[in-house]
Amino acid sequence: MIYFDNAATTLIKPEAVRRAMYSAVGRLASPGRGGHPAAMAAAEKAYECRTAAAGLFKVPEPEQVVFTMNATHALNIAIKSLAGAGDRVVISGYEHNSVRRPLNTIGAKITAAASPLFDEEAAVAAFDKALTPETKLAVVNHVSNVFGFVLPVERIAKLCRERRIPLVVDASQAAGVLDIDFQRLGADFVAMPGHKGLYGPQGTGILLCGRSGETLMEGGSGSDSRLALMPEYLPDRQEAGTHNMPGIAGLLEGIRFVSRLGTERIARHEKRLLGAAVKAMKELDEVELYYAPDIHCQSPVLSFNVKGEDCQSVAEALAERGIAVRSGLHCSPLAHQTVGTYESGTVRLSFSAFNTEQEVWHFVRELKSIIHHRS
Repeated sequence: MIYFDNAATTLIKPEAVRRAMYSAVGRLASPGRGGHPAAMAAAEKAYECRTAAAGLFKVPEPEQVVFTMNATHALNIAIKSLAGAGDRVVISGYEHNSVRRPLNTIGAKITAAASPLFDEEAAVAAFDKALTPETKLAVVNHVSNVFGFVLPVERIAKLCRERRIPLVVDASQAAGVLDIDFQRLGADFVAMPGHKGLYGPQGTGILLCGRSGETLMEGGSGSDSRLALMPEYLPDRQEAGTHNMPGIAGLLEGIRFVSRLGTERIARHEKRLLGAAVKAMKELDEVELYYAPDIHCQSPVLSFNVKGEDCQSVAEALAERGIAVRSGLHCSPLAHQTVGTYESGTVRLSFSAFNTEQEVWHFVRELKSIIHHRS
Protein backbone atom coordinates (compact mmCIF):
# COMPACT_ATOMS: atom_id res chain seq x y z
CA MET A 1 0.00 0.00 0.00
CA ILE A 2 1.10 3.55 -0.79
CA TYR A 3 -0.01 5.60 2.19
CA PHE A 4 -0.77 9.26 1.43
CA ASP A 5 -3.13 9.96 4.35
CA ASN A 6 -0.57 11.22 6.85
CA ALA A 7 -2.54 14.37 7.67
CA ALA A 8 -5.01 12.02 9.37
CA THR A 9 -2.49 9.62 10.94
CA THR A 10 1.10 8.71 10.10
CA LEU A 11 0.38 5.02 9.87
CA ILE A 12 3.98 4.10 9.08
CA LYS A 13 5.96 4.70 12.28
CA PRO A 14 9.60 4.34 13.26
CA GLU A 15 10.19 0.79 14.50
CA ALA A 16 11.29 2.18 17.87
CA VAL A 17 7.72 3.41 18.46
CA ARG A 18 6.31 -0.11 18.23
CA ARG A 19 9.05 -1.57 20.41
CA ALA A 20 8.57 1.07 23.09
CA MET A 21 4.82 0.51 23.24
CA TYR A 22 5.20 -3.26 23.48
CA SER A 23 7.77 -2.92 26.24
CA ALA A 24 5.64 -0.41 28.16
CA VAL A 25 2.70 -2.79 28.42
CA GLY A 26 4.73 -5.17 30.56
CA ARG A 27 7.06 -2.75 32.34
CA LEU A 28 5.34 0.55 33.08
CA ALA A 29 2.59 1.02 35.67
CA SER A 30 1.15 4.45 36.52
CA PRO A 31 3.25 7.50 37.40
CA GLY A 32 2.56 8.92 40.85
CA ARG A 33 0.71 5.78 41.93
CA GLY A 34 3.35 4.12 44.07
CA GLY A 35 7.00 3.94 44.93
CA HIS A 36 7.58 0.49 43.43
CA PRO A 37 9.87 0.05 40.39
CA ALA A 38 7.08 -0.18 37.77
CA ALA A 39 5.46 3.07 38.96
CA MET A 40 8.79 4.85 39.23
CA ALA A 41 9.77 3.67 35.74
CA ALA A 42 6.48 5.07 34.41
CA ALA A 43 7.11 8.42 36.10
CA GLU A 44 10.59 8.57 34.58
CA LYS A 45 9.31 7.70 31.10
CA ALA A 46 6.59 10.36 31.28
CA TYR A 47 9.14 12.94 32.37
CA GLU A 48 11.48 11.94 29.54
CA CYS A 49 8.66 12.48 27.06
CA ARG A 50 7.76 15.87 28.54
CA THR A 51 11.41 16.89 28.42
CA ALA A 52 11.81 15.76 24.81
CA ALA A 53 8.69 17.69 23.76
CA ALA A 54 9.80 20.77 25.70
CA GLY A 55 13.14 20.65 23.92
CA LEU A 56 11.62 20.24 20.46
CA PHE A 57 9.12 23.07 20.92
CA LYS A 58 11.30 25.33 23.09
CA VAL A 59 9.03 25.24 26.13
CA PRO A 60 10.70 26.68 29.27
CA GLU A 61 9.70 23.87 31.67
CA PRO A 62 8.73 20.21 31.03
CA GLU A 63 5.80 20.66 33.41
CA GLN A 64 4.20 22.96 30.82
CA VAL A 65 3.81 19.92 28.54
CA VAL A 66 0.44 18.27 29.28
CA PHE A 67 -0.47 14.85 27.88
CA THR A 68 -3.88 14.57 26.23
CA MET A 69 -5.77 11.95 24.24
CA ASN A 70 -5.39 13.88 20.98
CA ALA A 71 -5.38 17.46 19.64
CA THR A 72 -9.16 17.70 20.02
CA HIS A 73 -8.86 17.00 23.75
CA ALA A 74 -6.09 19.59 24.00
CA LEU A 75 -8.08 22.23 22.10
CA ASN A 76 -11.12 21.67 24.29
CA ILE A 77 -9.03 22.35 27.40
CA ALA A 78 -7.52 25.47 25.86
CA ILE A 79 -10.74 26.93 24.45
CA LYS A 80 -12.86 26.24 27.52
CA SER A 81 -10.16 27.77 29.72
CA LEU A 82 -10.28 31.07 27.85
CA ALA A 83 -13.79 31.57 26.43
CA GLY A 84 -17.37 31.30 27.62
CA ALA A 85 -20.93 31.97 26.58
CA GLY A 86 -21.33 35.23 24.71
CA ASP A 87 -17.59 35.87 24.34
CA ARG A 88 -16.39 37.14 20.98
CA VAL A 89 -13.83 34.73 19.54
CA VAL A 90 -11.91 35.32 16.31
CA ILE A 91 -10.78 32.28 14.31
CA SER A 92 -9.19 31.82 10.91
CA GLY A 93 -11.19 30.78 7.89
CA TYR A 94 -9.49 27.39 7.93
CA GLU A 95 -10.39 25.97 11.33
CA HIS A 96 -11.16 22.33 12.04
CA ASN A 97 -14.36 21.17 13.76
CA SER A 98 -12.26 20.58 16.89
CA VAL A 99 -12.22 24.37 17.19
CA ARG A 100 -15.66 25.29 15.83
CA ARG A 101 -17.68 22.72 17.75
CA PRO A 102 -16.34 23.53 21.25
CA LEU A 103 -16.87 27.23 20.58
CA ASN A 104 -20.42 26.65 19.39
CA THR A 105 -21.12 24.34 22.32
CA ILE A 106 -20.14 26.95 24.91
CA GLY A 107 -22.13 29.63 23.08
CA ALA A 108 -19.27 31.84 21.96
CA LYS A 109 -19.82 34.48 19.28
CA ILE A 110 -17.54 33.38 16.45
CA THR A 111 -16.02 35.74 13.90
CA ALA A 112 -14.09 34.09 11.06
CA ALA A 113 -11.16 36.15 9.80
CA ALA A 114 -11.49 34.59 6.37
CA SER A 115 -8.89 35.21 3.68
CA PRO A 116 -8.06 33.82 0.22
CA LEU A 117 -6.11 30.59 -0.02
CA PHE A 118 -2.32 30.94 0.21
CA ASP A 119 -2.49 34.72 0.71
CA GLU A 120 -0.47 35.47 3.84
CA GLU A 121 -0.88 39.24 3.68
CA ALA A 122 -4.63 38.92 3.40
CA ALA A 123 -4.66 36.55 6.38
CA VAL A 124 -2.79 39.06 8.54
CA ALA A 125 -5.05 41.88 7.35
CA ALA A 126 -8.16 39.84 8.16
CA PHE A 127 -7.00 39.25 11.74
CA ASP A 128 -5.86 42.86 12.07
CA LYS A 129 -9.41 43.98 11.24
CA ALA A 130 -11.20 41.30 13.26
CA LEU A 131 -9.22 41.61 16.52
CA THR A 132 -11.29 44.39 18.07
CA PRO A 133 -11.18 45.44 21.75
CA GLU A 134 -14.25 43.26 22.38
CA THR A 135 -12.38 40.10 21.35
CA LYS A 136 -11.84 37.66 24.23
CA LEU A 137 -9.89 34.99 22.36
CA ALA A 138 -8.22 34.22 19.03
CA VAL A 139 -7.71 30.72 17.63
CA VAL A 140 -5.59 30.07 14.57
CA ASN A 141 -4.81 26.93 12.63
CA HIS A 142 -1.06 26.92 11.95
CA VAL A 143 -1.57 24.77 8.83
CA SER A 144 -4.84 23.99 7.07
CA ASN A 145 -5.46 20.25 7.21
CA VAL A 146 -7.33 20.49 3.89
CA PHE A 147 -5.12 22.68 1.73
CA GLY A 148 -1.79 22.83 3.53
CA PHE A 149 -1.91 26.64 3.76
CA VAL A 150 0.72 27.72 6.29
CA LEU A 151 -0.88 30.66 8.04
CA PRO A 152 1.45 33.44 9.29
CA VAL A 153 0.94 32.50 12.94
CA GLU A 154 3.86 34.51 14.30
CA ARG A 155 2.53 37.73 12.78
CA ILE A 156 -0.97 36.95 14.02
CA ALA A 157 0.46 36.14 17.46
CA LYS A 158 2.18 39.52 17.49
CA LEU A 159 -1.14 41.25 16.84
CA CYS A 160 -2.67 39.32 19.73
CA ARG A 161 0.16 40.22 22.11
CA GLU A 162 -0.05 43.89 21.20
CA ARG A 163 -3.80 43.89 21.89
CA ARG A 164 -3.59 41.64 24.97
CA ILE A 165 -5.84 39.02 23.39
CA PRO A 166 -5.24 35.39 24.45
CA LEU A 167 -4.22 33.07 21.62
CA VAL A 168 -4.67 29.35 21.01
CA VAL A 169 -2.73 27.74 18.15
CA ASP A 170 -3.85 24.47 16.57
CA ALA A 171 -0.55 22.93 15.47
CA SER A 172 -2.06 19.61 14.36
CA GLN A 173 -0.48 19.72 10.89
CA ALA A 174 2.59 21.75 11.86
CA ALA A 175 4.05 19.80 14.79
CA GLY A 176 6.99 17.72 13.61
CA VAL A 177 7.13 19.42 10.21
CA LEU A 178 7.53 23.14 10.91
CA ASP A 179 9.62 24.89 13.52
CA ILE A 180 7.47 25.80 16.53
CA ASP A 181 9.06 28.06 19.13
CA PHE A 182 6.61 28.25 22.02
CA GLN A 183 8.48 31.04 23.79
CA ARG A 184 8.80 33.21 20.70
CA LEU A 185 5.19 32.63 19.72
CA GLY A 186 3.87 33.74 23.09
CA ALA A 187 0.61 31.81 22.70
CA ASP A 188 -1.39 30.86 25.76
CA PHE A 189 -1.83 27.31 24.49
CA VAL A 190 -0.52 25.28 21.55
CA ALA A 191 -2.35 22.01 20.84
CA MET A 192 -1.13 19.08 18.78
CA PRO A 193 -1.73 15.35 18.26
CA GLY A 194 0.92 12.72 18.86
CA HIS A 195 -0.15 10.53 15.96
CA LYS A 196 0.58 12.78 12.99
CA GLY A 197 3.87 14.59 12.39
CA LEU A 198 5.28 13.40 15.72
CA TYR A 199 4.97 9.73 14.59
CA GLY A 200 3.48 8.61 17.91
CA PRO A 201 0.53 6.27 18.38
CA GLN A 202 -3.14 7.15 18.11
CA GLY A 203 -4.66 8.19 21.42
CA THR A 204 -1.86 10.62 22.27
CA GLY A 205 -1.68 14.40 22.17
CA ILE A 206 0.10 17.34 23.74
CA LEU A 207 -0.99 20.71 25.06
CA LEU A 208 1.78 23.28 25.52
CA CYS A 209 0.63 25.55 28.32
CA GLY A 210 1.45 29.18 28.98
CA ARG A 211 -0.99 29.09 31.90
CA SER A 212 -2.59 26.39 34.03
CA GLY A 213 -6.09 26.80 32.58
CA GLU A 214 -9.45 25.46 33.67
CA THR A 215 -9.97 21.73 34.07
CA LEU A 216 -11.93 19.76 31.50
CA MET A 217 -11.96 16.62 33.67
CA GLU A 218 -11.38 16.02 37.35
CA GLY A 219 -10.20 12.93 39.19
CA GLY A 220 -7.10 11.21 40.47
CA SER A 221 -3.84 13.00 39.81
CA GLY A 222 -1.47 10.90 41.89
CA SER A 223 -0.63 14.01 43.92
CA ASP A 224 -2.23 16.05 46.71
CA SER A 225 -4.95 13.45 47.21
CA ARG A 226 -6.38 15.32 50.22
CA LEU A 227 -7.46 18.20 47.97
CA ALA A 228 -11.15 18.26 47.09
CA LEU A 229 -10.31 19.93 43.76
CA MET A 230 -7.64 19.34 41.15
CA PRO A 231 -4.17 20.76 41.97
CA GLU A 232 -3.48 24.27 40.69
CA TYR A 233 -0.09 23.38 39.21
CA LEU A 234 0.85 21.76 35.91
CA PRO A 235 0.85 19.14 34.61
CA ASP A 236 -1.23 17.53 37.39
CA ARG A 237 -4.08 20.02 36.99
CA GLN A 238 -4.84 18.84 33.46
CA GLU A 239 -4.00 15.14 33.70
CA ALA A 240 -6.86 13.49 35.58
CA GLY A 241 -6.83 9.71 35.69
CA THR A 242 -4.44 7.00 34.62
CA HIS A 243 -1.90 7.90 31.96
CA ASN A 244 -1.66 6.13 28.62
CA MET A 245 1.85 4.87 29.29
CA PRO A 246 2.19 2.66 26.18
CA GLY A 247 1.12 5.70 24.15
CA ILE A 248 3.49 8.06 25.98
CA ALA A 249 6.39 5.62 25.57
CA GLY A 250 5.67 5.39 21.84
CA LEU A 251 5.27 9.16 21.56
CA LEU A 252 8.66 9.67 23.17
CA GLU A 253 10.29 7.59 20.44
CA GLY A 254 8.35 9.48 17.77
CA ILE A 255 9.56 12.82 19.15
CA ARG A 256 13.12 11.48 19.31
CA PHE A 257 12.83 10.43 15.67
CA VAL A 258 11.71 13.94 14.66
CA SER A 259 14.42 15.55 16.80
CA ARG A 260 17.15 13.39 15.25
CA LEU A 261 16.10 14.19 11.68
CA GLY A 262 15.15 17.78 12.42
CA THR A 263 11.98 19.49 11.24
CA GLU A 264 13.90 21.35 8.53
CA ARG A 265 15.08 18.10 6.94
CA ILE A 266 11.64 16.50 7.24
CA ALA A 267 9.96 19.55 5.69
CA ARG A 268 12.50 19.66 2.87
CA HIS A 269 11.87 16.01 2.00
CA GLU A 270 8.09 16.29 2.17
CA LYS A 271 8.05 19.52 0.15
CA ARG A 272 10.11 17.81 -2.52
CA LEU A 273 7.34 15.22 -2.77
CA LEU A 274 4.73 17.98 -2.80
CA GLY A 275 6.58 19.75 -5.60
CA ALA A 276 6.85 16.55 -7.64
CA ALA A 277 3.13 15.87 -7.25
CA VAL A 278 2.16 19.43 -8.18
CA LYS A 279 4.43 19.44 -11.24
CA ALA A 280 3.01 16.17 -12.56
CA MET A 281 -0.64 16.87 -11.74
CA LYS A 282 -0.57 20.35 -13.32
CA GLU A 283 -0.15 18.56 -16.65
CA LEU A 284 -3.52 16.83 -16.26
CA ASP A 285 -6.26 19.00 -17.75
CA GLU A 286 -8.95 17.01 -15.94
CA VAL A 287 -7.51 17.81 -12.49
CA GLU A 288 -8.35 20.90 -10.48
CA LEU A 289 -5.42 21.42 -8.14
CA TYR A 290 -5.17 23.60 -5.02
CA TYR A 291 -1.52 24.57 -4.69
CA ALA A 292 0.52 27.62 -3.72
CA PRO A 293 2.51 29.33 -6.49
CA ASP A 294 5.06 30.09 -3.76
CA ILE A 295 5.61 26.73 -2.09
CA HIS A 296 6.95 28.24 1.15
CA CYS A 297 3.39 28.92 2.34
CA GLN A 298 2.18 25.35 1.69
CA SER A 299 2.95 22.36 3.86
CA PRO A 300 3.03 18.81 2.41
CA VAL A 301 -0.77 18.62 2.09
CA LEU A 302 -2.34 18.79 -1.36
CA SER A 303 -6.02 18.83 -2.31
CA PHE A 304 -7.42 18.20 -5.77
CA ASN A 305 -10.54 17.18 -7.65
CA VAL A 306 -11.11 15.42 -10.94
CA LYS A 307 -13.51 17.52 -12.97
CA GLY A 308 -16.92 15.92 -13.28
CA GLU A 309 -16.11 13.20 -10.74
CA ASP A 310 -17.21 12.79 -7.14
CA CYS A 311 -14.22 13.07 -4.81
CA GLN A 312 -15.27 9.97 -2.89
CA SER A 313 -15.39 7.84 -6.04
CA VAL A 314 -11.89 9.01 -7.02
CA ALA A 315 -10.54 8.11 -3.57
CA GLU A 316 -12.22 4.70 -3.73
CA ALA A 317 -10.73 4.03 -7.16
CA LEU A 318 -7.28 4.89 -5.82
CA ALA A 319 -7.84 2.64 -2.77
CA GLU A 320 -8.68 -0.25 -5.10
CA ARG A 321 -5.26 0.33 -6.65
CA GLY A 322 -3.50 0.28 -3.30
CA ILE A 323 -3.21 4.03 -2.70
CA ALA A 324 -4.59 5.49 0.52
CA VAL A 325 -5.86 9.09 0.35
CA ARG A 326 -8.73 10.92 2.00
CA SER A 327 -11.78 12.55 0.44
CA GLY A 328 -14.68 14.73 1.56
CA LEU A 329 -14.70 17.74 3.89
CA HIS A 330 -11.94 16.43 6.18
CA CYS A 331 -13.78 17.61 9.33
CA SER A 332 -13.13 21.20 8.20
CA PRO A 333 -16.25 22.55 6.47
CA LEU A 334 -15.20 26.13 7.24
CA ALA A 335 -12.02 25.72 5.16
CA HIS A 336 -14.11 24.48 2.23
CA GLN A 337 -16.54 27.37 2.63
CA THR A 338 -13.60 29.78 2.55
CA VAL A 339 -12.12 28.30 -0.63
CA GLY A 340 -15.40 27.41 -2.39
CA THR A 341 -15.25 23.61 -2.27
CA TYR A 342 -17.99 23.09 0.32
CA GLU A 343 -20.33 21.30 -2.09
CA SER A 344 -17.70 19.12 -3.75
CA GLY A 345 -15.13 18.44 -1.03
CA THR A 346 -11.67 17.42 -2.21
CA VAL A 347 -9.33 14.48 -2.51
CA ARG A 348 -6.33 15.01 -0.25
CA LEU A 349 -2.76 13.76 -0.45
CA SER A 350 -0.51 14.19 2.58
CA PHE A 351 3.08 13.05 2.89
CA SER A 352 5.43 11.83 5.62
CA ALA A 353 9.14 11.22 6.06
CA PHE A 354 8.59 7.63 4.90
CA ASN A 355 7.09 8.46 1.49
CA THR A 356 9.19 8.51 -1.69
CA GLU A 357 9.18 10.18 -5.10
CA GLN A 358 8.66 6.75 -6.67
CA GLU A 359 5.37 6.52 -4.80
CA VAL A 360 4.37 9.92 -6.16
CA TRP A 361 5.10 8.84 -9.73
CA HIS A 362 3.12 5.63 -9.22
CA PHE A 363 0.18 7.60 -7.83
CA VAL A 364 0.18 9.95 -10.83
CA ARG A 365 0.23 7.01 -13.25
CA GLU A 366 -2.70 5.40 -11.49
CA LEU A 367 -4.62 8.69 -11.40
CA LYS A 368 -4.08 9.09 -15.15
CA SER A 369 -5.38 5.55 -15.67
CA ILE A 370 -8.49 6.25 -13.59
CA ILE A 371 -9.20 9.43 -15.57
CA HIS A 372 -8.63 7.62 -18.89
CA HIS A 373 -11.03 4.80 -18.02
CA ARG A 374 -13.75 7.24 -17.00
CA SER A 375 -13.45 9.57 -19.98
